[in-house]
Amino acid sequence: MPGTNLAEALAAAAARLAEAGVPSPRVDAELLAAHLLGVSLGRVRALALMDAESPDGLEDLVAERATRVPLQHITGRAFFRHVELQVGPGVFVPRPETETVAQHAIDQALALPAAKVVDLGTGSGAIAAAVASEVPTATVYAVELSDLAHAWAERNLAPLGVTLLRDDLRTALSEQDGTFDVVVSNPPYIPAEAVPREPEVADHDPQMALYGGGADGMELPAATAATAARLLKPGGYFIMEHAEVQAAAVLSLLQAAGCWQQVATEYDLTGRERATSARRL
Repeated sequence: MPGTNLAEALAAAAARLAEAGVPSPRVDAELLAAHLLGVSLGRVRALALMDAESPDGLEDLVAERATRVPLQHITGRAFFRHVELQVGPGVFVPRPETETVAQHAIDQALALPAAKVVDLGTGSGAIAAAVASEVPTATVYAVELSDLAHAWAERNLAPLGVTLLRDDLRTALSEQDGTFDVVVSNPPYIPAEAVPREPEVADHDPQMALYGGGADGMELPAATAATAARLLKPGGYFIMEHAEVQAAAVLSLLQAAGCWQQVATEYDLTGRERATSARRL
């Protein structure tokens, strides 16, 4: 769309993305333009009002997005709380609802003079990066098994001083059992038959990051809870994201384990039962 008025180009791009079923067509069109221009979303909106010219290449990026390639894979960036992450094929794109889970971990870490925190199954490093950036006094670890995801996490976490381990969340950090203050996790939890409806997730997020194992998707969440119990010191805090339909199962799992107290369901900003928290006895 070179030489085209930016406002007209954005309108055409939004219409094409809407026709393709993209959930937020106008914003995605603006973000693609911002990516090409190297400016903020607000600046793109201002330029559109100023009769500016459309950037070269916008039509190509819109065409790619219309095939439901994730926006973040096209731009190579994802935003999570106050951090900007590098993402691409092979790593789970962080979701806004996980920001609430990170908030709980951050609040707990801020309450301690020098918290020791671990993010199990870190993926892109989103939660670990958020904790490290918002709680500079904390010592933060992150664990990721996937080679591809680990590579992305390394890019995102190295500048923040996070200790990143390529390891299985079920067995990691055994030499540090009973020494952590906070364990946080967004493990794979989707049930085997619950294929995500969004093509961006079903076709582009790695299956290893999605499916929790077993018909109910609870194998990895249960393993994560067991690791948290092993790693936490008495009184240590655990919070784990899960599917809304798994809230009762996770609550029962932790209550039956005999090593947790203050087990509680936590809600995201839309009121969904997004996570469960507990304290180690």
